[in-house]
Amino acid sequence: MTQRWPDLLVLELLTGVDDHGGLSAAARAAGVAQPNASRMIKQLEHRLGTPLLERRPTGATLTPHGRVLVHWARRVLEDATRLIEVAEGLRSERAAELTVSASMTVAEHLLPRWLGRLRAEQPEVGLHLNVRNSVRVFEEVSEGACDVGFVESPTVPAGLHSTTVAADRLVVVVPEGHPWTRRRRPLTVAELAAMPLIVREPGSGTRTTLDVALQEYERAAPLLELGSSATVRTSVLAGMGPAVMSTLAVSGEVRAGTLKVVAVEGLDLSRRLRAVWRPPRQLSGPAGDLVTIARRDLRTADTDAD
Repeated sequence: MTQRWPDLLVLELLTGVDDHGGLSAAARAAGVAQPNASRMIKQLEHRLGTPLLERRPTGATLTPHGRVLVHWARRVLEDATRLIEVAEGLRSERAAELTVSASMTVAEHLLPRWLGRLRAEQPEVGLHLNVRNSVRVFEEVSEGACDVGFVESPTVPAGLHSTTVAADRLVVVVPEGHPWTRRRRPLTVAELAAMPLIVREPGSGTRTTLDVALQEYERAAPLLELGSSATVRTSVLAGMGPAVMSTLAVSGEVRAGTLKVVAVEGLDLSRRLRAVWRPPRQLSGPAGDLVTIARRDLRTADTDAD
């Protein structure tokens, strides 16, 4: 008997739980009423014969089986998105379009402003944004699946051009009341390396930056590997453990005092966020204009810092 395919919307809800830290937030992001979202997930669990969410009074989180399914659900959604994009490309001639692939930190905290300015300057340009980890962004740029990519990885593959568009820094964060907040001295790098941390998945720029910085130290196994900065942040706030995150991703919580930054002596996790593209060296059209907007934003930030 042929298996029926799950509805794409329920897969979007499942990945949304991973991205946003709960089913209610995932439902809001997908534009679905929370009771309907819960019913759809339960139907998928029944069809697959395995629980995907662990339901608690404080909210729903993914089970181990759910985390495995999210990995494959993302692939299905990516392929479905590409199918739709190809179908759209078969229509009659359209206005200029720009496809951007960006790592999660850039996509969540910087690109909305940059794309908004491009839209204001060139309203006729159709915009498409793919949110990936840095390794996948490099692949899509190399394959020609996007016009320009934005990454947070410390290195860029040979054959691609790049330019710095933003400065960022990773910091160690813990929830208020954590024992590390009562230390009189900063952590040592060895102490940080020996602590099981909540980390992003391999391939993300944040994970790569951390791994490179601690490569000379004996490392503890990760406490959790999660697919988005939102779920890492939620897990830290829930008291599951410390994490190393971008200041862009935790600035609001740090200002509110719900997350505390812990100093680490002798560890500099400053990094550059880059635009990347295929040859030729000179990037033109809407992609070039977007990078110009981003670099203009960087110069403004440097001026304000002075």
